[in-house]
Amino acid sequence: MAKRIAVIDIGSNSIRMVVYERTSRYAFHLLHEEKSKVRISENAYKFEGKLQAVPMQRTFDALHDFIKITQSFKTKKLLCVATSALRDAPNAKEFLNKVKEKLGLNIKIISGEKEAYLGGIACATLLPQQTNALSIDIGGGSTEFSSIDGDSVSGTLSLNLGTIRLKELYFDSDDIDGAIKYIDKELQKIPITSYETLIGIGGTFRALSSAIMKEESYQLSKMHAYSYSCSTLTTFTDKILAASTDADLQSLHIKENRYDVIKPGTLILQRLLKKIEFKKIVTSGVGVREGVFLSDLLRNSKHKFPHNYNCCVKYLLDSQLSDTTFSSQLTLLSKKLFDLSAEYFGIDKKYRYELALAAKLYPTGSNTHFYSQNKHAYYLIQNALEYGFTHESNTLIATLCKYANNRLPTKSHLQKYSDLLPEEKTTQTLSYLLSLSILLLSHRPKNIDFVLSFKDNVLKVSSKKSLYLTQYNLKKLEPLELKIKIIFNS
Repeated sequence: MAKRIAVIDIGSNSIRMVVYERTSRYAFHLLHEEKSKVRISENAYKFEGKLQAVPMQRTFDALHDFIKITQSFKTKKLLCVATSALRDAPNAKEFLNKVKEKLGLNIKIISGEKEAYLGGIACATLLPQQTNALSIDIGGGSTEFSSIDGDSVSGTLSLNLGTIRLKELYFDSDDIDGAIKYIDKELQKIPITSYETLIGIGGTFRALSSAIMKEESYQLSKMHAYSYSCSTLTTFTDKILAASTDADLQSLHIKENRYDVIKPGTLILQRLLKKIEFKKIVTSGVGVREGVFLSDLLRNSKHKFPHNYNCCVKYLLDSQLSDTTFSSQLTLLSKKLFDLSAEYFGIDKKYRYELALAAKLYPTGSNTHFYSQNKHAYYLIQNALEYGFTHESNTLIATLCKYANNRLPTKSHLQKYSDLLPEEKTTQTLSYLLSLSILLLSHRPKNIDFVLSFKDNVLKVSSKKSLYLTQYNLKKLEPLELKIKIIFNS
C-alpha cells in the first residue's frame, strides 16, 4: 500500500481533502487537510437537482488546486468520491468528464448506503467503542445513518434530507411547517428501534458540539469523542431554532459561515431527537474521508484493526520512540506494581490500562527534548493520542506523563480537569506508581534484574545488583503511604 494517500470528498456544501502518511502497516497520521466551501449544489434543488455553471466552476478550480497540493506531498494514491449533489444531478457526467479530461482525476460517485457505511466504519474504528449506537451524518443534500455496535456497522440508510436541500426548498420561502412535514416523512424510513447513543458526523453536528463546548466552558478544545447528554443537545437545538437574527446565532457561538445552513441541519436533528430517545451524544471528528482511507487501508481485514490495536499509539511509538526496550520494561513494571498494590490503595482495576499506556508513551517526550520530556509527552498525548480514546482516558494518560518522575499532580491541575480525571487520590496514586516504575529502572538494565513482592504493606525489591541509583533516586520521590525495601541478594 502507498505510504502517502490523499482523499478528496466532494459534498454538496464543501469539498475537503486529507493527506495521510503511514508509519507502519496500520499506523498513520494526518499530514495535511484542506477545505473549500464551493457549494456545488447551490441552486440545484430549485432546478430538479441540475448542477449550475458557477458552482461547478468553483469546484473545478478547487480540485485543480487540491491536486497540486497532493503533488507537493508526493502522494502515491489519490482517491476521490462524490456524494449527494453529483449523485442526484442529471448533468453530473458533464462535470465528471471535464474533470477527467482536464485534470486527469477520476471521481467515484458513491451511493447513499455506501456513504453511510464509510462514515460508520470511521466512527466504529476511530472512536471509543460504542454499543447500540446510531450515527448520523447531516450533509448538504442528504443525511446518512448507520447502526454501530462495537467495531461492526450495519443498517445503513440514506435519506434525501440535507441543509442546502431544505434551505432552498423550504427555508428560503420561510415554509418551516413544510420542512417539518418533509423531514418527519423521511425519518419514518428509519426502522423503529431504541438506541443508547447518537454519534454525530459532519459540519452541522460539529458546529453544534463546538458551540455547546463553549457554552459549557469545557476544559478541552478537542472535538473528536466529545460526549455529553442528550438533554443538553435537545435544549441547545431549541435555542438555535428560536434564534431570529444572525446576532442571536453569534451569541450562541455559531460561526458566520454556518448562519444560512445551521437551522435546516438543526431542524433535522431536532426531529430525530423527538423520534428516538437517546441517552448520550458523541461527536465524531471523522467521517466519509476517513472511511474511504480506512476501507483502503483495511481492505484485507474486513475493515477492522487487529484486536487490541490502536493506530495512534503505534504512530507515536513509530515516530517518537528510539528506545523500545525501556518503554516495554516500563510498561511491564507499571502493570506489575499496579497488580501488587491496587487493592492496598483501593484503586479500581480499570485504571491499569491508562497507567500501562502512560508508561509505554512517557519516553516519547524525550525524542523532542530531553530536559522538557514531560512537557512534550503531555502535549503529544493530549493532541496526537486521539482515535479510540475518551477525553477522560486521554486526560488521565497525559496527566500521568506530565508529572512522571517528578512531583505528584498539583492541586491546580487536578482542579482544572476535575470533571475528566478520577478522584484526587486515584490520580495521585497512579502518578506515584509511574514515577516509582521509572526510578526502579534508573540503571536501564538490558533485562529487568529485580523481583517485586508486596506483603504487610511493604513493597520489597529483591536483586543481585546493588540498585544504587534506584536507592539514591527514591529519596526524591514524593512519599505515599507505601514502604519500599530494597533487598540486595549478593
